[in-house]
Amino acid sequence: MQTIKERYIELHPKSASLFQQSAQVFPDGVTHDNRRYGPFTIYVERALGSRKWDVDGNEYVDYVMGHGALLLGHARPEIVAAVQAQVIKGTHYGANHVLELKWGELVQKLVPSAEKVRFTSSGTEATLMALRLARAYTLKSRVIKFQSHFHGWHDYAAIGAVSSSGALSAAGIPNAVAETMVVLPPNDAGAVEQVLKEYKDVAAIILEPTGASMGDAPILPSFLGELRELSRQYGVVLIFDEVVTGFRTSTGGAQARYGITPDVTTLAKILAGGLPGGAVVGKAEILDMIEHRDAQWDASRRVPHPGTFNANPLSASAGVAGLTLVAAGKDNEKADKMAVRLRKGMNEALNRQGIPGCVSGVASMCHIRLGRECGAALNASDHSICTLAAGETSAGVGTPAHAALKVGMLNHGVDLMGHKAIVSSAHTEADIDLTIAAFEETMKELIAEGALARRGGGK
Repeated sequence: MQTIKERYIELHPKSASLFQQSAQVFPDGVTHDNRRYGPFTIYVERALGSRKWDVDGNEYVDYVMGHGALLLGHARPEIVAAVQAQVIKGTHYGANHVLELKWGELVQKLVPSAEKVRFTSSGTEATLMALRLARAYTLKSRVIKFQSHFHGWHDYAAIGAVSSSGALSAAGIPNAVAETMVVLPPNDAGAVEQVLKEYKDVAAIILEPTGASMGDAPILPSFLGELRELSRQYGVVLIFDEVVTGFRTSTGGAQARYGITPDVTTLAKILAGGLPGGAVVGKAEILDMIEHRDAQWDASRRVPHPGTFNANPLSASAGVAGLTLVAAGKDNEKADKMAVRLRKGMNEALNRQGIPGCVSGVASMCHIRLGRECGAALNASDHSICTLAAGETSAGVGTPAHAALKVGMLNHGVDLMGHKAIVSSAHTEADIDLTIAAFEETMKELIAEGALARRGGGK
């Protein structure tokens, strides 16, 4: 009987060859840390709806979905038409244009905190700008963040973040930068208040509102309310990093889902309809730190913000088309429904196989935890939050099974984002049922190879 690895090598000869070439061009042979996995990566040729095809002709139900950017699926016709119409008009005017205004107004309509909007080219740029605005606005320098929460790869964001290898790394970051960041365990309001009492120079609190690694180590909704109260009490800017959750956890993001409005929000991914684009939105008095003002204003406090591709017409065209669809609400409803079906079916498969673990997640995000018992589920009807995971500070899962899960599922025609499944409105019941069946077969293979054990150690 073939092993998972042997079957994978047999199915992907062209990808194996391309990976060997790529290793001579790119560090690790990839262009994004999360695309690195063994023994080599697949090379995708095209994608449509919920599916994609690799250079070897293998077809997959896709749950990477552009690292979470594609709520609407691959090549959604309305977005394709908008981009096609725009690209012949120009990709960069070096000037204001009507599409950026329509795009910004849609963001204001959907996101509760968006009194003003400033576009960037990525989520990393958005969080960098948000922190700078908070510091300029408060005239303070320190920032509270939470262990394993990911806010991009700039120096401030990287402190306390877990890399794709599961390790903490501050390589290349000056100590002076690291000393401005206070990293705390999540879901502990007492620890936050203690820091706020001890340090009088805290400018901001930033977090992923559903938790580290897209909610893999979840934030309890009650903690968001506690942070909102503490930030107001101590005069600190509360920043929700909704690069992932914006327009996915609801049409207005996590802040609309939970009824907690931050001072500043960062956005990307779904914002630009699958093209590059990010934004910082929030209170006008904070965003207006970017404004040029009259002579009465201390110009040294102004936050300059250039950016060659900010709100470029191509990204704006996709963003307007995408957010217009999101605003109708039907796509979120469909994606959420399919994700609930997936979580339920995967959990039933784990139970049938007697495997410790669970599949949980908010809205259309699913997190697979294998090899250990899980806590009671909050909102058990949709398997949204595993209470055990909420007590963790690291997004790393740390079992041998997770290393083999990605490859095993690819062998069965399903592409997961590591141990996550990001569901889109393009996924159908047939896609979900195929995925559940593939998951159960992969679980059997992991047991056979010794990467997983049934409860009680049975095989």
